[in-house]
Amino acid sequence: MTQLALVIDLNVCVGCHACVTSCKSWNTSGAAGPLSDQNPYDADPTGTFFNRVQTFEVGEFPNTETVHFPKSCLHCEEPPCVPVCPTGASYKRESDGIVLVDYDKCIGCSYCAWACPYGARELDESRQEMSKCTLCVDRIDNELLPPQDRRPACVMACPTNARLFGDVHDEHSEVSIAIRERAGYQLMPEWGTQPANHYLPRRKVEIRVDNDQLTRSDNPLNIDRRLPQPRLEEPSLDDSTSW
Repeated sequence: MTQLALVIDLNVCVGCHACVTSCKSWNTSGAAGPLSDQNPYDADPTGTFFNRVQTFEVGEFPNTETVHFPKSCLHCEEPPCVPVCPTGASYKRESDGIVLVDYDKCIGCSYCAWACPYGARELDESRQEMSKCTLCVDRIDNELLPPQDRRPACVMACPTNARLFGDVHDEHSEVSIAIRERAGYQLMPEWGTQPANHYLPRRKVEIRVDNDQLTRSDNPLNIDRRLPQPRLEEPSLDDSTSW
């Protein structure tokens, strides 16, 4: 069975939030919107985001690293949000494994948000409906778009290609190869939800620099020693030049 999902490369994510803004923009005018955002910076903010980027400092000072960690619905293969829904509004598509919400059935009870261990569900207060990442099904299913554009908005917007999209059950797909060859892992697998989304871990990169490379070739302190110096000739005794 097909299981569409995201694979996020933590090694190249720079925390630019392009995925956040593109998700917000597309889904506000697409099938999932509009997404409320009345008081995004208030002491008691009100807003709905399908995708967020959390930033952490890891390690011990002074040897710390900054890690940008995007989070959205993981489209679990065993989604706990589905069986707790009293109206059947939460469901998993059989065709591609995407977990969705039928807004015509949703009563905003928040049971799915309580069941989700990843905090991927939010109540859209303006509509009183539960909302979440849809992997942009209105793009994936849109045959009017060229094939290369039938991908989530966040994938299209990422400037570093940190977000891959495809079928994780297809062993020949780009995402499956990335998971297999680069030790991709699931978030909190101990919950037994079998998240479809995977993360590629950060790699330790050792940079070796020769001592010769520590000095700039155009260092002004060395410029006089590098350039040939003009040679001054002493005047000869028969020089007729008047001084």
